[in-house]
Amino acid sequence: MAHIATILLLGSGELGREFVISAKRLGARVVACDAYDDAPAMQLSDAREVFSMLDGDALRSAVLKHQPDFIVPEVEAIRTEVLADLESEGFNVVPSARATQLTMNRDAIRDLAAQELGLVTSRYRYAESFEEVQEGAQHTGFPCVIKPVMSSSGKGQSKVDSAEGLEAAWEYAVANMRGDRARVIVEEFIAFDYEITLLTIRHKAGIIFCSPIGHRQERGDYQESWQPAAMADPVLAKAQDMAAKVVEALQGDGRGWGLYGVEFFVRGEDVIFSELSPRPHDTGMVTLISQDLSEFDLHARAILGLPVFGDEPAIPSASAVILADRDSDDFEFEGVADALGIGPNVDVRIFGKPVTRPYRRMGVTLATSEDTDDARGLAAEAARTVRIAYRG
Repeated sequence: MAHIATILLLGSGELGREFVISAKRLGARVVACDAYDDAPAMQLSDAREVFSMLDGDALRSAVLKHQPDFIVPEVEAIRTEVLADLESEGFNVVPSARATQLTMNRDAIRDLAAQELGLVTSRYRYAESFEEVQEGAQHTGFPCVIKPVMSSSGKGQSKVDSAEGLEAAWEYAVANMRGDRARVIVEEFIAFDYEITLLTIRHKAGIIFCSPIGHRQERGDYQESWQPAAMADPVLAKAQDMAAKVVEALQGDGRGWGLYGVEFFVRGEDVIFSELSPRPHDTGMVTLISQDLSEFDLHARAILGLPVFGDEPAIPSASAVILADRDSDDFEFEGVADALGIGPNVDVRIFGKPVTRPYRRMGVTLATSEDTDDARGLAAEAARTVRIAYRG
């Protein structure tokens, strides 16, 4: 069977699952890779490879075996120096090896934004020992936020209100870091009015943006998101300008094509750069119902060099997560029919993860309405209605 392209997907979680659907609809062949078998994206892919993304030899072996047209990272913890070598050998790393190297670690992308590009960020310091954490907190003041320079889904992140909480936050960050270095960022806590994700698409014809996405987090992980987030035009223009600058800087020797999730804090008319993911963003799951082309569709089109027309308009929509609360490999979902019965503008997506863990995202509910507040209420009601029944 002829395919438009072969894609090697590095990481096969729920975001990768939706990307596989989008890519295969366009005629791509997808090889899904992850550290465990039967990961969500593997269940829909053409082939699979099971290995740690931090195993450089295994990573290179998978690339040489499948000879992909595109290497698409979906996780942060990857042996990025191998990706850089592969890019220099002619393989197309999405969006670029430079992007994966700089965004794998919060310190690298923060230094790029603050020091090289001059973007507004919070005050911050790095620390590799508890003593350096204490020094960092003196620089930022209290409250501050402490998190590993490399982690995912908010793991290891703490808000610290006084010096008494620093040691526990340091130990929590180190225990939940990814990679092989004990390094954290200590940053000023921003008393923001709201925070947004600005999905920024760099494609062959330039850069476009989706409508801004508002979101709420707990434990550093997203709980709900809504689109479009209400923003004054001048404030949105500031965010778009900052996003374009950092996305352009991440191109490196690659094409830089793909979708980026750029996060900002907004306080009054001030826009403060927070973080960036060079791939679809978890808060962007709302686009599965809010836009004709989801963030996954846009990512696939941009990667493949297919047309992406104009800014993608959004209708008032929201998403809410379905969370597990314990460890189990024997469970089922209940209440899906009841959730869908809330109304024709409500949807449920189950991710297909084989095991549960406390606070692990197992699915998401989606809703549209006349305004985002109503949509948030519907999505939250649906998420409460879907229950995980544990049998073991």
